[in-house]
Amino acid sequence: MTQETDYRRGRHCVFAIHAHLVFVTKYRRGVFRQEHLDSLHRILADVCKDFDAELIEFNGERDHVHLLINYPPKVALSALVNSLKGVSSRLLRKEFGDFHPWLKRRGVLWSPSYFAASCGGAPIEILRQYIEQQQAVPA
Repeated sequence: MTQETDYRRGRHCVFAIHAHLVFVTKYRRGVFRQEHLDSLHRILADVCKDFDAELIEFNGERDHVHLLINYPPKVALSALVNSLKGVSSRLLRKEFGDFHPWLKRRGVLWSPSYFAASCGGAPIEILRQYIEQQQAVPA
């Protein structure tokens, strides 16, 4: 279960919302080298800060990246993903110029799809049992 120190506090809520995201390059092209991944880490962390989110973990390979983020309930995950992909594509292209010839021709770094999974907290079965065991309010 989540520790008390892992909870974040908003004005009217206490939360611990984590998501595991995977972004894949267009056509699964292997374009990333270590310097690209280092820049992506910095860029994605900055975008997360703009959304009051936190990039907890980041890693990647030549054709995809994994992110673990903690984000507030006021942020729509799809809006965060769109911004992460759009800003990172633009800034990576700007920083490295023509780091891959097909990127310059196509102008697209990421596949339009992505993987997202909620994570953290208690397993679903434990939550289900907890809710089932709650006392009903007498009529």
